[in-house]
Amino acid sequence: MAAVRTARAAICSARLSLREPFVFALIGRSAVRWRWVVIAAWVALVAVALPFLPRVEEPLEVGGFSSPDTEAARARAVLQDDLGFAPSQMLLVFRSETIPADSPRFLDQVRSTVVGVRSLPNVTDVLLPDDNPGAISPDNDTAYALVGLDLPPEEAQRLVPAFEAALGDPGELEMLVAGAPAFYRDIEEVSQRDLRRAELIAFPFALAALLFVFRSGVAALVPLATGAAGVGAVLLTLFLVAQRVDVSIFALNLATMLGLGLAVDYSLFVTSRYREELAKTPGDVAGAVERTVATAGKAVFFSGLTVLIGLFGLVFFDVMFLRSVGVAGAIVVLWSTLAALTLLPAVLGLIGTRIDRFAIRRPGTEDRTDGFWAALARWVMAHPWRTLAPTLVFLLLLGSPFLHANISSPDATILPRSLPSRQAFDVLVEEYGAGEVSPFLVVASSPTTVFSEANIGALHDLSRRLAADPRIARVQSVAPPALEREQAIALVRLQEGLTRFGIDPGFGRLATEEAAVVVAYSRYLPNDGRNKELLAELRAGLPGGDLRLLVDGGTAEIVDVVQAIYDQFPRVAATIVGTTYLVLLLLFRSVLLPLKAIAMNTLSIVASYGALVWVFQDGHLSGLLRFDPQGFVEASLPVIMFCVLFGLSMDYEVFLLSRIREEWERTHDNTLAVSVGMQRSGRIITSAALLVVVVTASFVSADVVLIKALGFGIALAVLLDATVIRALVVPATMRLLGTWNWWLPKPVARLLPARVLVEESA
Repeated sequence: MAAVRTARAAICSARLSLREPFVFALIGRSAVRWRWVVIAAWVALVAVALPFLPRVEEPLEVGGFSSPDTEAARARAVLQDDLGFAPSQMLLVFRSETIPADSPRFLDQVRSTVVGVRSLPNVTDVLLPDDNPGAISPDNDTAYALVGLDLPPEEAQRLVPAFEAALGDPGELEMLVAGAPAFYRDIEEVSQRDLRRAELIAFPFALAALLFVFRSGVAALVPLATGAAGVGAVLLTLFLVAQRVDVSIFALNLATMLGLGLAVDYSLFVTSRYREELAKTPGDVAGAVERTVATAGKAVFFSGLTVLIGLFGLVFFDVMFLRSVGVAGAIVVLWSTLAALTLLPAVLGLIGTRIDRFAIRRPGTEDRTDGFWAALARWVMAHPWRTLAPTLVFLLLLGSPFLHANISSPDATILPRSLPSRQAFDVLVEEYGAGEVSPFLVVASSPTTVFSEANIGALHDLSRRLAADPRIARVQSVAPPALEREQAIALVRLQEGLTRFGIDPGFGRLATEEAAVVVAYSRYLPNDGRNKELLAELRAGLPGGDLRLLVDGGTAEIVDVVQAIYDQFPRVAATIVGTTYLVLLLLFRSVLLPLKAIAMNTLSIVASYGALVWVFQDGHLSGLLRFDPQGFVEASLPVIMFCVLFGLSMDYEVFLLSRIREEWERTHDNTLAVSVGMQRSGRIITSAALLVVVVTASFVSADVVLIKALGFGIALAVLLDATVIRALVVPATMRLLGTWNWWLPKPVARLLPARVLVEESA
């Protein structure tokens, strides 16, 4: 139903906007006539946004990589409701090279350090190393304390500054603060730092690229100023929306990346077309703006619609991180399109013939039928198979590493090693083993009582089986695996009896009447394939008695979230592809062109997927890009990249085919239409792509690997799409299809509204 509603909305939107043939010309005419009003409205909007820009991170959420409908989430609910586990934990790591960790001197200093923490309002319990023998490292130089908090990690990260302030002096010990709340706090801080660094890189490089494209100071500043206004509106809207719905802080990076890229992109197309129209009728500023909005403005509207469709698909995911990226993306597209159709025409009407002032080099006027791009198109169309075959092989070769992709979910390794939570993570892995940070939590619940003989025996069998597994380092259980089955049953019965007399035997964290948990510490990191195999075995097994098993822990959360995402991805992808096809069918009045456009998009996306695996999973270029290879591709990246790139790639397809269609309508000569369309749009499309590449590549400087990979993947895909795909694959396939490019069966034509494309004036 969601797919049907999205498609219906897109068609209705297109019909509404195109009912009047001159609606876009009217927008351009009105923008010039009321230019001072339009500019004043945008200035007021930016003025309102400015005080909120430094605070835009405040309502944003950290995390959002989990789903409430997974088995791991259900197990976590049992742990909290029946066993009293805290929703999140802070972890304090203590080290000393001279004092043994099990000595009274060491433990006394740990105890004095956490005294002030106990009185904090959100602290539920404190588990010291002497209460948890497994918390002391085998080398006896490290120990950790656990502090439970009554808030989930995403909310508890706001408590970290107060928590750290309440900690006492660790004395002779070295102390590191870790745990999920500290991890999320560090993510927020480093994300903000990454964003500021990327902005400092992106703006000057974007200005340099615009100067190179336009060769004029005024013409270069107009798109950049429009883009900056659009980004201001985007961030203000994001701040307001985040007051009502959960929005991930990573959406801020993507919103800035796309906001600047799209706004400048659209402004570039409109400004370039304006200069072209002004050259036809010198001095007729109002007419040039009107014709610009009627042609380039319409292309901006439809390209924005295709980008919106791609990004809005993310809203249908249950995972908050993806959903919030979709919300942010929709906001970006709406404001970028609005700025290009209102603010930019008003500014052009104000600047008028001064658009080429402060020229670096006298602007040239490209011939309509001759030039580099026309010559390239004619050569490709003269040798279509010779061009197409090796190009397809090259793109598929780039995409081939994706065949061995390991799709997984992030952990502390996405953070740089300079951050405290990452340092504590590395210490725990070094001292205790990889599985200490996120053990398997095998939760057993019973409709009768956990303490029946059959159920205790089943727990013991499970514990002993795990303890004997070479993948497991140690096991904690109410029925210790070191004991024989009868001894374990007797011990649990004794402890249960003591509990009934009000004596605490200390096993309440591991078992109650309703549920029990077996904690199994793996020898491997949560993302390791051996852990995933063990998880599958645990979930497939029958525990015995009347116990029902649920498994939580790092590996379980990773596997469940990946499955939740990719169970939904095919449906979302089909919705995006189908809706985009309908929009392009309306725009180009062709059955085959939209199919070909979708195939071209798929090629650039597949190539970028392969590069993502080759670089970030396999570790190539890790030294150059400054990151530690993760051995996996973060699960949300292929999904986000598909939705973003499908829209962006279609963006360039719309601009290119719009120009080709204009010439086809005029001459009905397919070869001439392609060469002229390429000449009139090739340089501008490549320049627009260069700007997007500059903006997105600036995020490769990020310290968070997830943001670095996203910036790299989008930049590479856009570069491939605007060069290899548009310059070689598109003209080759247009030549091979010939007049079939424009085939529209009469039954389909009768279903479509009146002619969509406005022909260019001679």
